[in-house]
Amino acid sequence: MNLLEQLRQMTVVVADTGDILAIEKFTPRDATTNPSLITAAAQMKEYQPIVNETLLKAKADLGSGATPREIVSLAADRLAVAFGLKILQIIPGRVSTEVDARLSYDTAGTVEKARDLIGQYEAAGVGRDRVLIKIASTWEGIRAAEILEKEGIHCNLTLLFGFHQAIACAEAGVTLISPFVGRILDWYKKKTGRAEYPAPEDPGVRSVTKIYNYYKKFGYPTEVMGASFRNIGEIIELAGCDLLTISPALLQELQNTEGELQRKLDPAIAATLDIERVSMDETTFRRMHAADEMASEKLEEGIKGFTKALETLEDLLARRLARLEGAEILTHAAEELFHVYDLDGDGIITREEWLGSDAVFDALDANHDGKVTPEDMGAGLGVVLHLAKAK
Repeated sequence: MNLLEQLRQMTVVVADTGDILAIEKFTPRDATTNPSLITAAAQMKEYQPIVNETLLKAKADLGSGATPREIVSLAADRLAVAFGLKILQIIPGRVSTEVDARLSYDTAGTVEKARDLIGQYEAAGVGRDRVLIKIASTWEGIRAAEILEKEGIHCNLTLLFGFHQAIACAEAGVTLISPFVGRILDWYKKKTGRAEYPAPEDPGVRSVTKIYNYYKKFGYPTEVMGASFRNIGEIIELAGCDLLTISPALLQELQNTEGELQRKLDPAIAATLDIERVSMDETTFRRMHAADEMASEKLEEGIKGFTKALETLEDLLARRLARLEGAEILTHAAEELFHVYDLDGDGIITREEWLGSDAVFDALDANHDGKVTPEDMGAGLGVVLHLAKAK
């Protein structure tokens, strides 16, 4: 039995992709997507009808006085829901849809946007139980999630790097959290200069293990979904976690690997551990956040990356709208996308510069050297969404 089959027996497997073909292949229970994955999908011919229809409908609904930017903003939200609806036709569980990262420090704005997204799903006949609203784990975002959960709108708190964030989410009654395993590892490798960490010593693995045991010890119902993996070793060490969201490339590797998978996380074991309970308020949260250099840096970096991903999607949609309206035809999409992420203009995008979806970077980085060149970008945009076709 391969590792993926065994993992499914102890952990809910979630597909970290917006690619419908990949979801059909790996048949996860849940799926999650984000603007960078939708940007990649929006440039593939398989998804052109969805993109074009969404743009034209947004334009029609807003009327003749709407500006291109207003049309594109509405279309970006609707496109996220459109892909979510397509995904829900395939999976039996839930899809996560992301709130605009530019609202990460705006509690009221996040609540309003989340209600709008849920309204779109409900108008399409999809109940709240099948959607998770993805929100950054700022203090303001967690407060927004607390409000939404009381309304029956379930939330997935993302960009979670610190123990204090996890505790605050649990006390707010959040449905699910997504601690970022691989990005934590990235930070420690850069900070310490170490090239590698054995999987059991991986800082990201240890962080998720600590959170999982804390939740199970004190009976919090908030689910833990490990995310942002760099290798299958990290996944193996977190076998038994409530959920794991995994890129198509790593799902394929798990599927191709035979061997015995040992359960590493278990509620029964967590219940026996000697763990001190922490009470969280805003003062404690901000004090712990300021003291956690890694969490502080990665949260800000992640918000900037998610924001850039959304702005990239909006720019792409603006060009597509212009083409649909008979204006200049969209050209050189890969080159334009490359320059958006090449922050220092040296002709190479590193993982630190990318700041978007890890799954997309891994797909573009064909030779796995940690760098994306213009040639990689041009060749790889197609590969991103065709990973599922590889046998």
